[in-house]
Amino acid sequence: MNSVVEQLTIQDLARELAQPLLRYLERYVGDRAVAEDLWQETLVRMDKGLASFAGRSSIKTWAFAIASRVAADYFRAPERRTRIVELDEATELLDPEREIAERLVGDEMNQCVRQVIDSLPDTYRAALILHDLEGLSAEQTAEICECSVATAKIRIHRARQRLKAALQKQCEFYHDPESVFRCERKA
Repeated sequence: MNSVVEQLTIQDLARELAQPLLRYLERYVGDRAVAEDLWQETLVRMDKGLASFAGRSSIKTWAFAIASRVAADYFRAPERRTRIVELDEATELLDPEREIAERLVGDEMNQCVRQVIDSLPDTYRAALILHDLEGLSAEQTAEICECSVATAKIRIHRARQRLKAALQKQCEFYHDPESVFRCERKA
């Protein structure tokens, strides 16, 4: 183990990686309360594994790999396999001055995207979220997902294809009179 890691404590890691890990977990599961629980489990696993961290990857990559396994374990539970998670915080991100109708359109688009992301296989969902939403490189995504870079790139590409195809099947996209991109569910 390198000297930098020897000096780190779980409290240091929790403080440094709290927001990125929590944001990732929330995007992965679509629920803030569940993400916070999974974040706590991630910290427990990090604490148990910190002494054996060999330094073959960055500490951030190692932590994201643990968080990915925790989230995947969460979805493997039988009662969660068919569950669709709503994106309930979408309205908090919207401008409070917008009309109710506009909020509903935005919520509908977020709900469509969230449902499609939730329906992706775990490997595709993790790769898409890590790369496209968290902004990690393909190399970092591969390391976290424990696969080759080529496999990570394939997973990202296939996840994007599935996302696009499912959204085109479920939603009608258009630009409103103010040129804002909108979505309306197909009948």
